[in-house]
Amino acid sequence: MLQLKRNLLSVALASATMLIATGAQAQSTEQAASTSDAKTLDTVTVTGIRAGIESAIDTKKESTSIVEAISAEDIGKLPDISIAESIARLPGISAQRVAGRAQVISVRGLSPDFATTLLNGREMVSTGDNRSVEFDQYPAELFNGVVIYKTPDASLVGQGLSGTIDMRTVRPLDYSEPVVAVSGRYQENSLGSAANTDDDGNRFNASYIGQFANNTIGFSIGYSHTETPILEKQVGLYEPWKTVNNPGPNANERPGVPGGSYYSDGIKALFRTGDVERDGVLATVQYRPSNDWTSTLDLFYSEAEQIDTANQFEVNLGNYNGGFAPGLNITGAQVNDNGTFTGGTASGLYPLVRGMYNKREDEIKAFGWLNEFNWGQARITADIGYSKANRDEVSLENNTQLFPSPQLDTLHLNYVSNGFSWMVPGLDYSNPNNLFLANTIYGSGYGKVPQVEDELKSYKLVASLPAPEALSWFSDLEFGLNYTDREKYKTQPEGNINLGSQGVTAIASDLQYGLVDLGFAGVGKIPSWNVPAAVARYMTFAPNSDASYLVSKAWTVYEGITTAYAQADIDTEWGSVGVRGNVGVQVQYTDQSSKANYWDGTAPAGSNVKPFEDGKTYTDVLPSLNLAFSFDHDQTLRVALARQLARARVDQLRASLEFGVDSATGKPGGSGGNPNLDPWKANAFDISYEKYFGTKAYVAAAYFYKDLRSYIYTQTNDNYDFSSFVAGYTPQPGQPPAQTTGNFTAPYNGQGGMLQGLELSASLPLDMFWEPLQGFGIIASASFNDSDIEIVDPDSASSVGSDPIDLPGLSDEVYNLTAYFERNGFEARISQRKRSDFIGEIGNFAGNRTLRYVVGEDIIDAQVSYTFGENSALSGLSLLLQAQNLDNSAYQTYAQTKDRPLEYIKWGSTYLVGVSYKF
Repeated sequence: MLQLKRNLLSVALASATMLIATGAQAQSTEQAASTSDAKTLDTVTVTGIRAGIESAIDTKKESTSIVEAISAEDIGKLPDISIAESIARLPGISAQRVAGRAQVISVRGLSPDFATTLLNGREMVSTGDNRSVEFDQYPAELFNGVVIYKTPDASLVGQGLSGTIDMRTVRPLDYSEPVVAVSGRYQENSLGSAANTDDDGNRFNASYIGQFANNTIGFSIGYSHTETPILEKQVGLYEPWKTVNNPGPNANERPGVPGGSYYSDGIKALFRTGDVERDGVLATVQYRPSNDWTSTLDLFYSEAEQIDTANQFEVNLGNYNGGFAPGLNITGAQVNDNGTFTGGTASGLYPLVRGMYNKREDEIKAFGWLNEFNWGQARITADIGYSKANRDEVSLENNTQLFPSPQLDTLHLNYVSNGFSWMVPGLDYSNPNNLFLANTIYGSGYGKVPQVEDELKSYKLVASLPAPEALSWFSDLEFGLNYTDREKYKTQPEGNINLGSQGVTAIASDLQYGLVDLGFAGVGKIPSWNVPAAVARYMTFAPNSDASYLVSKAWTVYEGITTAYAQADIDTEWGSVGVRGNVGVQVQYTDQSSKANYWDGTAPAGSNVKPFEDGKTYTDVLPSLNLAFSFDHDQTLRVALARQLARARVDQLRASLEFGVDSATGKPGGSGGNPNLDPWKANAFDISYEKYFGTKAYVAAAYFYKDLRSYIYTQTNDNYDFSSFVAGYTPQPGQPPAQTTGNFTAPYNGQGGMLQGLELSASLPLDMFWEPLQGFGIIASASFNDSDIEIVDPDSASSVGSDPIDLPGLSDEVYNLTAYFERNGFEARISQRKRSDFIGEIGNFAGNRTLRYVVGEDIIDAQVSYTFGENSALSGLSLLLQAQNLDNSAYQTYAQTKDRPLEYIKWGSTYLVGVSYKF
């Protein structure tokens, strides 16, 4: 495998060298043309796809750090439907899909927890349980561009370890005249309508930019509305895959399956239906009465509501059918050469038809006020930021079975690793009158009502001065102080949903939505119904947070971070080589703590829940150096060194825990979070060679190396001090007293390791090579990552195994390719993003993060549009066709090897037709 990686890297480097050489030859011709016709070029107005590409190239070229950028080609026109998909096309960046949408971003092969997301330079909150931003909540139409800082500088406050993602909005005083842009799109999903969900949706947006009072006041506002259907076909198998042990006392017996085989204890097929509705507003006011003062106020608001129901057929294959005879028996068991059970005929089963409802409401509010002053030769900047996120969620389930007497079924099973596995039942489950809400083998139902609130305040003061003449290498000296205060809490009340006084009942026809077809999994049709209405009419639900297994799911985490920095900007020449960059240092003082409850298993009933608070303070020093060497022929060599950090996941910092004492030995034990965690830290080295052709094109090759000084693992501390917890413990007669030390399982800082990668990228209009190809171009990148960090996570060993695993989120290979054509108002592009297998972090049924292997994805999108020219009566009007996930790429997870599937999901292709108008 290592040799294969080396071969790939060699091929990639050779390809990059050929591109650079070819490009240099084309550039010589371009330089000659530009010298003889400079005045003509100065008047060219670039629009459409090329405008966005050239703006992004200019951002990359002029930066003193190593960055990647995307820019909107016009007002409200980033190049993709989702801002996450646009980001995921950049070199070294990849996305993980959630519910069919690119949602979380990995930078340079590290999980989203290692990156920080900013909005106009201010750190943003998250509606998730942790820090990583869910990008599908940010309408692409409202943003002017995104910059990914792969190397930090001292002035970049809120920087991440893998990278820093800065989403940027328009500045109205950057425009010379008012602009109004409106657009609308109709979309349709290829999976078709099902249950109560149509297959169509819509999205529209409107933007206005204006200048007033002799261009001293600027105002911009944008609004975006989206309604998107949720349509999902899925087959899932239970985790973990277990080893069969036939026969034996207390054995994992699966009659008919050879001993030693790997076997999953259940399978489900579902058609998820629902919709997402999102509204976003972004506004900016700028006031610039003179060149000495500019005041900018940013406001952002987004709200989203997602409602979906998994209309589901499920069967337990673990020799559990509610105790009815006869029990499980499998005939014709098929086991492959890897010892994995792949099919057979299973009898003695009691399947369920389930309705799994989820409603999630998200709200994000952000405010920022930036004031910039020129005071003589000094520049003073004062910035205030505030953001808050709220998530309210309701999850409900109904369980039905054939009734009134148990009707055991026989299913034919066929598991496949690259498609929908099959389970063909012998009985009919399509008649809702034969399916009853009852105390099934999984109870009558279960519900959860999680809530998350995340609030962040920031205050920043910066002074910049020209460097003294004695410091000839430096152009400016900058000093800054920043303080951020963050508080995040989560609660997750849960509980059984029990039958009401009417007892066992079918669900009335007025609550039925109709049949959904699970034929893709061999099941046939099953009913779907209004789950919350069924709960309200037939059931009772009283969630609580005080059960032993629920106490640790509620917590509050506080962080106060004071950052002071000093930075010197470099602008000089070393001989004939121009040198730009910066050198500086950040000093961060962190005060972190968590307040929660813990479950005391030794206390009398009714007094088991007790408060607990813990935390720590620490200081980190983060030096950084960025150098950009400018050579002839528009060549740049960049070198960067930095100490980087990323703070621990918020849920890992929780103080909540479970605790008890072994009455036989007196030894205490527990599990939970760890408010005393240090952050992840790394020493980083980056080098990048970039060849530019003005702002028309570039080719680049970059290498990075990160020496992770620590990593956070879930581990068991065998000598944890429980003295404060056992102080009031009174053993029963004949039991030993409690010991003061015992086992505690929690996240701990542990050994780090190495992460390295090579990133190759190019943006090339093809008329550089052959004039008849005018209008054609490609944007391409390839990233190759490698790490020696090995993780053993006892929380996830069930699906990734007990052997060491790679870093979550790390794909060895990531590729992106966009081919485009633009001429005379006509635009067309097709894009592909591809990544190799990786370990993903998935939210499981309990709401906890678990690790699973994810099959690499290959996503293809396409778009064509036409914009009427200035001389047309329809000037400013554009017509658009788009296709997303054109190849209907599946999302697949598995346990250890691909012949042990966990999920196979398809969300369909999405087609959009739209119109936009700008004046």
